Amino acid sequence: MHRSIAITGATGFMGRVVLKRLTSMGCHVRALIRPASMHKRPTQVVPEWVTGDLEDMESLRRLVDGVDGVVHCAGVVRGAGRMDFERINVAGVARLVLAAHAQPSKPRFFLISSLAAREPHLSHYAASKRNGEKALTINAGRMPWVIFRPPAVYGPEDREILPLFRWMYRGIAPVIGSAETRISLLYVEDLAEAIVCCVKRITGVGRSYEMHDGHTGGYSWEDVIDAIARINGRTIYRIKVPVPLVRLAASLNVAVSRMCGQAPMLTPGKVRELTHPDWVGDHTALTRDTGWVPKVTLHEGLRRTLQGRYGK
Repeated sequence: MHRSIAITGATGFMGRVVLKRLTSMGCHVRALIRPASMHKRPTQVVPEWVTGDLEDMESLRRLVDGVDGVVHCAGVVRGAGRMDFERINVAGVARLVLAAHAQPSKPRFFLISSLAAREPHLSHYAASKRNGEKALTINAGRMPWVIFRPPAVYGPEDREILPLFRWMYRGIAPVIGSAETRISLLYVEDLAEAIVCCVKRITGVGRSYEMHDGHTGGYSWEDVIDAIARINGRTIYRIKVPVPLVRLAASLNVAVSRMCGQAPMLTPGKVRELTHPDWVGDHTALTRDTGWVPKVTLHEGLRRTLQGRYGK
């Protein structure tokens, strides 16, 4: 098992859970942190912090110096244009891979990608995740690597899908796109456990894994709405939102965000992602190779996420 692990994105939603899990199993963890994120450092665990970012090659060399494995959780999920995503999700991956590859030990490299990489034509984000995977495979040489393609990951500290769940919890469910749309979901602690299982067991070169919460075939949005209704014990009103209206709102959001110097939450690409009919993952290969089995059901994950944050 890897005893010295470098991690990026350790102050983010997924990364901090992975960090906690790695330290709990006795790994020495070295974590990259941007100066602007120092106030976000988790208090429960104290890794060896390396100040820098994915555009600073010197800090990346210090991060990976002598480690047995690299877990790359950092990434950009919001942006107005292609370069907003490519700068970190592609170029950042390439730099980190090159820094790791230069190590005599050739540490194993674990990349947290996204199921969106399966459909790179949908958005700048999806394309950047696919290109980030290519940046790994092209630059890794003989360095062992694993790519994870999780579906929509949720939990108490999430900022992407949680706002939608919050509306549902309060009794209003915006419904966008077709009722035939199917999505896989995964609770953040199950994602962290999947990564740990690979860190412990995977030794081969070049494996890519999808995953989900054990619900084969994914969920419809009606399934998600019904699960939240059972948790809060109240009626949730569905509001059908026409896709052209959502596209217009997305274009306006991008324009306003650019004027304000902020990354937009809703973009035309994000609308294409939301209305894509098939976001169903398959964790058969991951379970076969590592023994990982998801433990948190949709109902339990939503209960922890929503009641823990908003109470009842």
